[in-house]
Amino acid sequence: MPKPFALSTGFAELDAGAALRVRVWDLPTRVFHWALALAVVGQITTGLLGIMEWHFRIGYLVLSLLLFRLLWGFVGGHWSRFASFLHSPATLRAYLRGEAHPDLRVGHTPLGALSVFAMLAFLVAQVATGLVSDDEVSASGPLTRFVSSATVSLASKWHGAIGAWVILALVVLHVVAIVFYVAVRRQHLVRPMVSGDKFLEHEARPSRDGAGARLLALIIFALCAAFAYWISSLRV
Repeated sequence: MPKPFALSTGFAELDAGAALRVRVWDLPTRVFHWALALAVVGQITTGLLGIMEWHFRIGYLVLSLLLFRLLWGFVGGHWSRFASFLHSPATLRAYLRGEAHPDLRVGHTPLGALSVFAMLAFLVAQVATGLVSDDEVSASGPLTRFVSSATVSLASKWHGAIGAWVILALVVLHVVAIVFYVAVRRQHLVRPMVSGDKFLEHEARPSRDGAGARLLALIIFALCAAFAYWISSLRV
């Protein structure tokens, strides 16, 4: 497993001294992150404009991405695994008091982890309800005929109203948090999600991000995409 290597000073994240460059976000996680961000924006846009065919197509992409992330959360790079950012209430309290272990600032912080789990949970709910929704005009999900009319009605109300507003609120909160960390805490969250690396003042375990891991991620995503395609084929 590769070890972090030293770099010279000059990074905004650090107050002083030499830095350790650590691979925190593996390439599959970074690609997932930006692909999901674009897909969610696409979903919001097509939903508001009523471009339903593209809304469905992007929805199947979101389904593929979410399935991939759920699996990658168990076999991906160290800091991408759910086990690395599933924290107890006591850990969260310690973090808020500024008494947390330095490792809690390497990957997702306890607060960041809550944001990630909330986003994943509500996106899963949004996709699931979309699959069984019916606008009673021209668009219905591929699984509507497999559930009761009452379920379709409830899912449609959630998907088109409550769920959509919750997702929009989470997106806005995510952007505000990024701006806050840059402006107030002088911590850059976007740059590591582009390069994959963070510059730390202490050693930390790097994430596995070699050719083997990337090939595994590609295979997993291909299987998830194939499943989403099969789901889409059920639409009549």
